[in-house]
Amino acid sequence: MSALRLSVLDQVPATDHVPYADAPVSSLRLAQEVEDLGYHRIWFAEHHRSPTFASAAPEMMAAMALERTRRIRVGTGGILLPLYPAQKVAEIMGLLHTVHGARVDTGVGRAAVDDPDYAAKIATLVRDLDDQVWVLGAGGSAAPLAGQLGAGYVHGHFFVPHGGEQATAAYRPAAEASGNSASPMLAVRAVTAEDPGYAKALGDAMVLWRVLKDLGHEVPVPSVETVRNHLWTDEQRTRTAARRKAVIAGTPEEVRDQLKALALSHGAEELMMNTLVSDPADQVASYRLLAEAFG
Repeated sequence: MSALRLSVLDQVPATDHVPYADAPVSSLRLAQEVEDLGYHRIWFAEHHRSPTFASAAPEMMAAMALERTRRIRVGTGGILLPLYPAQKVAEIMGLLHTVHGARVDTGVGRAAVDDPDYAAKIATLVRDLDDQVWVLGAGGSAAPLAGQLGAGYVHGHFFVPHGGEQATAAYRPAAEASGNSASPMLAVRAVTAEDPGYAKALGDAMVLWRVLKDLGHEVPVPSVETVRNHLWTDEQRTRTAARRKAVIAGTPEEVRDQLKALALSHGAEELMMNTLVSDPADQVASYRLLAEAFG
C-alpha cells in the first residue's frame, strides 16, 4: 500500500466551547489550519434541524472554505442527494469547479432516505462532473453502486464500525469494470492528545454525545469537564459499549497504528478523520499530532 493520505470530515459542530451561531466560522478556520498541517482534503457534512450540527448547506461551506484556502481539496461529505434534483447539484458544484478548478469534490449520500432515482442522479453527476464525485455509505448497496457508476466510495466506519471490509471489497471489482481506478476512502472518528488520560477523556466525550443522541437527547458536543462530571445511567452505559467501538482514542502512536490497520484491512489509501470535540484547540492539536505521527 502506498503512503496514506490524511483528510478531514467536518460536521460544523456546536459544542460547549463553540455556540451554534459561531460554528460555521470555527469550521472555516479549521479548513485553513488543516491545510497548513498538510491535510489532503476537508469535506463538510449536511444536517437539518440538528441542535449539534450547523451545516444545512455543505456546498455553501465548501464555497466559503475554497475562498479561504489555496491548496487543500474542499468538498461536501455529503450532499443528501434524495432531497435535490441532480441537475441543480451538478450546476452548483460545477460552478465551484469552474472557479476553483480541480480542488473541488462532490460527495453525496442518502442517509437512509429512500429515492428510486438515486442511482440515476449519481450517474448524472458522474457524467457532468467527471472524477470529482464520491458516494458515501456504510455498507449495503452503496459501495458496488458507486463502483458501477464510476464514482469514488467513502465508507463511514464511524457510522457502522464493522463489516466495512466487505463493502470496500465489493467496490473494487465494480469500479475496475467501469474503468475507475479510485481506491476507497475510510471515514473514521478519531482523536489523540499528548496525555493518554486526556485523549481518553476526549474520546469519552464523543461517545457520550453519541449515546445521548441515541437516547433522544441531542446536545452540543460536551467538553472534557462535562463528561468527567457526568453521572452515567445504566441505559447510557449499555449504549456506550456499542458506541465506543466507533471511536479511536489514545496516544498519537496508538491511534496511528489502529488507523493504519483499519486502512490496510479495508484497502483504503486515504483516511478521512472526524474529530468531534468541544474545544477547537483540542481538535487542531489532535490533527497536528496525527499528521506528525504519520510523518
